[in-house]
Amino acid sequence: MASILILVGTESGNAQMVADALQPVLKGAGHAVNVSDAAASAADFLGNDVLLVVCATHGAGDIPTNILPLAEALERDHPDLSGHRYGIIALGDMTYQDTFCGAGKKLDDIFASCGAKRIGERLEVDASEQPLPDEEALTWIEGWKTLV
Repeated sequence: MASILILVGTESGNAQMVADALQPVLKGAGHAVNVSDAAASAADFLGNDVLLVVCATHGAGDIPTNILPLAEALERDHPDLSGHRYGIIALGDMTYQDTFCGAGKKLDDIFASCGAKRIGERLEVDASEQPLPDEEALTWIEGWKTLV
């Protein structure tokens, strides 16, 4: 089984709620799972071969403050993440079409540019249609966990 690190990017707590809902599901599937809202560099991934990024979008498609140092470090240092696989759950609001799920999309691009291999499709949750993002994520994780 895999060692999974759930990386949380949140401003209002919705992404943390999603991560907290997914952790027991992944543990129940036999994976070792940790959750972090404070990762700041690739060194924080040590011991984890799979990363699951759960990231909200705020402002004009901006990456949340707590995960911004990680995004900046990965862009600046461009570490070799070819030994990692990852998934993305992006939270957004389609009311803001130009920036919908912008932070999750940016992080997806950053991880891919560092050589990490995405597992499955990116989940994009629209808050204007789904006020409880954990429900959609719980459905998505059932398929994703079989790919890990």
